[in-house]
Amino acid sequence: MEENTTYDKKSLLSFAAEPAKWDWDKIVKHCVAFANARGGELVFGIEDDQELPPPNQRIPEDLGEKLQKGIGNRSLNVAVAAQKKTAQNGGDTLVLRVFHSRQSVAATSDGRYFMRVSDESKPVMPDELVRLAGERDAYVWELQTTARVPYANANAMQRVKLLQDLRASKRVSDFIKEKDDVELLQHFSLLDENQTMTNLGILWIGEQQDRKRLLYPPAIQFIKYDAREQKVSKKTWTDGFLNPKELIEAVWKDIPDWMEYTEIPNGLFRDTVPHYDEVVVRELLANALVHRPYTTRGDIFINLYPDHLEIHNPGLLPIGVTPHNILHQRVARNRHLAELFYALGLMEKEGSGYDTIYEVLLSQARQVPEVREEYDRVVVSVDRRIIRPEIIDLIARVDASYQLTQRERISLGMIAQHGSLTALEFARLLAVEEGTRLRSWIGKLMDEEIVLSRGRTRATEYRVNPKILRAQDFKGPTTLKAIAPHRLRELALEDVSTHGPNASRPTAFGEIHARVGKEIPASKLRSALNALITANQIKSTGKRGRGGGYYLCESAPYKSSLT
Repeated sequence: MEENTTYDKKSLLSFAAEPAKWDWDKIVKHCVAFANARGGELVFGIEDDQELPPPNQRIPEDLGEKLQKGIGNRSLNVAVAAQKKTAQNGGDTLVLRVFHSRQSVAATSDGRYFMRVSDESKPVMPDELVRLAGERDAYVWELQTTARVPYANANAMQRVKLLQDLRASKRVSDFIKEKDDVELLQHFSLLDENQTMTNLGILWIGEQQDRKRLLYPPAIQFIKYDAREQKVSKKTWTDGFLNPKELIEAVWKDIPDWMEYTEIPNGLFRDTVPHYDEVVVRELLANALVHRPYTTRGDIFINLYPDHLEIHNPGLLPIGVTPHNILHQRVARNRHLAELFYALGLMEKEGSGYDTIYEVLLSQARQVPEVREEYDRVVVSVDRRIIRPEIIDLIARVDASYQLTQRERISLGMIAQHGSLTALEFARLLAVEEGTRLRSWIGKLMDEEIVLSRGRTRATEYRVNPKILRAQDFKGPTTLKAIAPHRLRELALEDVSTHGPNASRPTAFGEIHARVGKEIPASKLRSALNALITANQIKSTGKRGRGGGYYLCESAPYKSSLT
């Protein structure tokens, strides 16, 4: 199992010396980070590059007790439980479970704060500390019963419909479905042990007047703009009559603009591609409703422009989630609401919604969504434009032939859309580390030679196999982005010989880039020019590879294999 947001492996070497000499700073740091995120497990006795402990490894009986006591003396608001476990191979491990600190911020005893982000425990910056403290209320909001509304006062129609949906769901186990109505609602945290509706219960099955009494009940506004950004139409759902599922249904059914589409030629026929796919719209709305802080004022805004869609959600992203890593981070602000949405089929598993959005948009030859944090909100923008229509058919045909996984479809869409990608560019787009993690996204694309690679390490370049393009009768335009390095050097040399014959008449990098081909990455062209400088075929008037101009070396007359 790989280390992640809720799991970390540690060596037993941490305990080689006496307890006073243990690396308490590092141990407590990880415990504080887990407590401030969502809890997790520290497993002692497994090395980072191993999946199991040594077969003959034994854990001292008193180690767990010493660890718990030491952590308690060196931390604040951190609750842990240690348990010795025996692995499949017979080796012992010590599993330290760290509980989520929902109502208070965890810290070290000397006043340091940490947060678990992906597989790292990172310090909480001063400006993030206020947000971290403020979000404690958001994490417990769902289970509070401040309105004191009894179960008997629930909306009858919404209660019956919810119970029917839960018992019909394939995502709810038969054991849970066999519970009676009260037990089933308690299982999903809509009622407390006294059959009083929690805030989550009121949100879902409460009467309109009770839902309006919540601090900030969900409200949605749809505004359509014309090309001059003037309001054309507006529709609102702010009266509190609808629960979250009904809100999503109303937004989809009551806005006729969702039915508009683009026609794409396909031989003798024409395929229709919706301007905004239903899966994307519903997933974005579900994310907005599930991940917004219900202790923060503000409506959800759906702004529709002629060329793009924006969804504005009040509040900022949870600590540890950024616009850059949103594809991978799993942080639920309203965990019980997320579990209910998943059980009802309203969203994918926690953290996988953006994978689905990426997959759908890339399969429709559109750009991935742009996510940005503003002063008091998160804005997700989806472009309506289809970049390269021929990619739609390519991905569909390759998927039909090779049964690609979701990650492989996303990767193929990105590579086809860009023409080619270096390992560095690819890793940045996916917000993953180069190497093993990047390889897990490419999967069988390389094994089946759907995608070819050239180069090594960070300079490795990925492109769709030309044989696949020919087999699928791909009609896309030819691009120079995947040009071989030796051919690019020839083109650059040809250009410099024509436009930079000597030191008195050098040619600038930007001019060369424009003439050779703007689709070629600037870094790739600079590498080609640097190689020509190393070979004493050209010189630069500025710092090597940066600024200045380029001209032919007098000592090495120009010779091109292109002529």
